[in-house]
Amino acid sequence: MSPLGKLLVIGFGPGDMEHITKRALDALAESEVIIGYNTYVDLIRPLLNGQEIVRTGMTEEVSRAQEAVRQAEMGKKVAVISSGDAGVYGMAGLVYEVLMQKGWRREDGIEVEVVPGISAIQSCASLLGAPVMHDACTISLSDHLTPWETIVKRVEAAASADFVIALYNPRSGRRTRQIVETQSILLRYRDPQTPVGLVKSAYRERQQVIVTTLEDMLNHDIGMLTTVIIGNSSTTVYDGLIVTPRGYQRKYTLDATEQVLKPHQRLRTEAEPWSLDAQEDRALDTPQGGGAMSAPTGPSASGAAVATQVRPQAMAAVQAAPAKQTEASPASLAAEALSRLAVGGKLPGEANARWSGQAPTAQSAVGTATVATTGKASGGFGKPALFEVGVSPGVGNKKFTARQMALLAEVAGDDGELEYTPDHQIVLRVPCADPEELVGRLRDERFIVMPIGDVFKVKACDFCNMEKDDAVPVAEHLQVVLGGLQAPKETSIALNGCGMACYGAVLEDIGVVYRKGGYDLFLGGKKFGRNAHAAQPVAEGIPGDQITDIVENIIAEYKEKGHPNERFHKFFKRVGIVAGFRHEDVPATVEVNAVCGD
Repeated sequence: MSPLGKLLVIGFGPGDMEHITKRALDALAESEVIIGYNTYVDLIRPLLNGQEIVRTGMTEEVSRAQEAVRQAEMGKKVAVISSGDAGVYGMAGLVYEVLMQKGWRREDGIEVEVVPGISAIQSCASLLGAPVMHDACTISLSDHLTPWETIVKRVEAAASADFVIALYNPRSGRRTRQIVETQSILLRYRDPQTPVGLVKSAYRERQQVIVTTLEDMLNHDIGMLTTVIIGNSSTTVYDGLIVTPRGYQRKYTLDATEQVLKPHQRLRTEAEPWSLDAQEDRALDTPQGGGAMSAPTGPSASGAAVATQVRPQAMAAVQAAPAKQTEASPASLAAEALSRLAVGGKLPGEANARWSGQAPTAQSAVGTATVATTGKASGGFGKPALFEVGVSPGVGNKKFTARQMALLAEVAGDDGELEYTPDHQIVLRVPCADPEELVGRLRDERFIVMPIGDVFKVKACDFCNMEKDDAVPVAEHLQVVLGGLQAPKETSIALNGCGMACYGAVLEDIGVVYRKGGYDLFLGGKKFGRNAHAAQPVAEGIPGDQITDIVENIIAEYKEKGHPNERFHKFFKRVGIVAGFRHEDVPATVEVNAVCGD
């Protein structure tokens, strides 16, 4: 210990004796001087044994820190006490600031020990259930030391990023408007029914715990001793408890004793399509420039993940949906689409209906993730799960109608996401309770609806704006028979309508080019990556009445013999012969060092 003495900055937790750490008890016992706010001194007085006490009121924090440093410099062991954790809105930072002003150095100055305690976000969360199971932040609403403009920016940032938020110092006798302004900001980003917990005097004699909602929170008593915990978009209330799911339902079946993924599989990249490694893997297989048109303030958009495994519910929904047709003015539909997009894709009341637990209406029902026998789905704790599906106006048709754009804007709403892809389809991601109903609505507008992930994707050129349409029946047949079937790995079947092959079918996994009345077949292309290569030409002039059977046989053999996550070009090389077509190794690249330097 320094001969100058020692400073012990102690966080003693919520205030009851059972929640003070052993180190905090020992630090109090070894201290000669106790310095603290009046209320805090009273809370720990039963633990003291004759030490000198220096107690002051509100707004006297600086004088307490200065006095603590002064007495420590005289060689005493001094305890500076804070409720909760001394390093979270407590005295630790201020003590260090005072020392910094005096030029203090750790090597030869007063010894300082910060003793951690249980902060309010932790103690209050334990009384509410498990509201802070995912990313969270703390924000103090006291603008006595922090400009209100700064606090507003922090509230907006946390709200838009879907953090669970713990509000400290929410209201006092003089500061009454800050919590009102904060609620107003949060309601711009979160559903009014978002669960909110109000805990006053946690683990003290006058403890009070209230579970309410974002829109009703101000109808309850909130003061300086209250901590306000606001849930995120996945937070729910169960049996009076607030619970924020950690995300286990993405990978585990919580009501099953045996999991689909075995322990050695659970940390693999393919089991975590939302991870950074998975994004990097997709970047190697996806051209640059694709962007997402997402509602910027939707809470669920931040949690949307692109799956690399085909979702059974998407397959089931696509296969089960009915079809019908309605009529409306293209001009009115276009105007409606623009008006929806102007307000983030939704009409008033839709988000509230989706997230408040009410039954979805024809206007607001969007997507799912776990299909039961009734066709409904849940992402856990009664919230609609994220449903992901690909839509396009046709195999060769690249033109969206006003009606189709209006529907996409409506179903995406404030909480969904639209992403354009190089495959001439839009990926729609939305929280949804009835996937079959959603797919039915999409098909009503003549969309091709496809599951996302490890499936066979059929794509084609636009047949020169349908002026060269001889191969259209083959493309449509392949889409009907093969499109959306589960595959060992995502596989593209591409068709070009003429020998120009401008759509690049010869670069895909399986390429078909219509030329001079017959079809040329290409297998095993690798479109992206450092060692990208075109597919191998394996046959020319295949008659139109045979080409579809040949492609179907290739697909059947790949499905039967391909390893999970094995791309088609790797499968073709491994087995050597597929449906009678032999693989040939791609010639090695020859490096030429030209004299001219080009």
